[in-house]
Amino acid sequence: MLYNKQPLSNQTAYKQMLRLTGALSNLFSESDSPYLVSRSVENAFCEAFGAENLGRADCSADASLHGVGVGIKTFLHGNGRTLQKIAEFNRDSDLYRNKSYKELVYIIAKLRNERIEFTKRAYNLHTMIYHCVTRLPGKILIYEMPMDLIDVSNIKNIEVSNNKNTITFEDGRNEYSFNITKSTLYKRFYTNIPLAEINVEILPNPYTMLARLFNLTLEPIVREETVPHNTLKSTEYILLPLFSDRGAKRHVPEKSGLNQWNAAGRPRNPNEIYIPIPSWIHKVFPTFFPPRDQSFQLQLPDKSLLSAKVCQENSKALMSNPNSALGEWLLRKVMKLKEGELLTYDKLKILGIDSVIVYKHSEKHFSIDFCSIGSYDEFQNEFQKIKTNV
Repeated sequence: MLYNKQPLSNQTAYKQMLRLTGALSNLFSESDSPYLVSRSVENAFCEAFGAENLGRADCSADASLHGVGVGIKTFLHGNGRTLQKIAEFNRDSDLYRNKSYKELVYIIAKLRNERIEFTKRAYNLHTMIYHCVTRLPGKILIYEMPMDLIDVSNIKNIEVSNNKNTITFEDGRNEYSFNITKSTLYKRFYTNIPLAEINVEILPNPYTMLARLFNLTLEPIVREETVPHNTLKSTEYILLPLFSDRGAKRHVPEKSGLNQWNAAGRPRNPNEIYIPIPSWIHKVFPTFFPPRDQSFQLQLPDKSLLSAKVCQENSKALMSNPNSALGEWLLRKVMKLKEGELLTYDKLKILGIDSVIVYKHSEKHFSIDFCSIGSYDEFQNEFQKIKTNV
């Protein structure tokens, strides 16, 4: 591996740079896992090992060292087998638009290979590798693996998600996923045995330490109110869709979910809604939510608090108590819909969202926020593959 071939002093310097950067995580994040900006890792790698920085070049490598092209990736370690973005093809969409799924996969595979080969020719490289820096609570881990060409002749197991937005495939060496909406190719990274492990102590108040470095004295901060106790750090989360894929196309159901107020039967409050919880969520994350009808506190993005619970048959609904409180906030305050106005998927696209992320801070305290379009698809693809015929 390239990392192990570098002088020990350079390896030590690199690990020290990552440790120092991770120690400042509270400048940017509330997570107990170190926060690393990808650009800072690229700069540290090049500084420590004397590599040429290609981060701003339009190529498949972020650095060049001794004839080796290095794609530097930094991401949360997760389950050790996460999908990570490796290429975007927005400018090439005309080449695969209106093609069959199989044709699309072969086109993307060839485009990816051409980019890697171009990078090798342009920068006189004989090898391409991934240098991965992953993060766990209190730790930074380093891995390296080949940046393989996609074996086009051996592409197999082409699978399409039920919303027709994500295609997964394999080539005998690696697993890939292509998001059609984002024109983005992902590869599954298996991170098992690290080349190096770095313990990181995240500074509780990095501003104080930086002030001392620059001989400054921070003025005391006056707070009008305390932060709600359920904004504790958390790495346990799930994503829930605000839409349905049942039927001919993606939509917000007119009589359920975010439009539950429009359902037939009994008279309903115009703000009555629920956020659907797909059945696979309960299978993959069986202990995430409390048992059905057991109340917990849910913090909204504006820091207000609601009483919430999972309800209905098979615990398929996340609702507030009273069940109008969530709709009053989401439909009226956030979406600015009038009473009696249906929420549509077109409206979600205008706002740039189609899902929510729910964080679990404890058994009684959760928080919720919005996610950009495509986030739920990526989350679902990471934890569950839904197969259809190609």
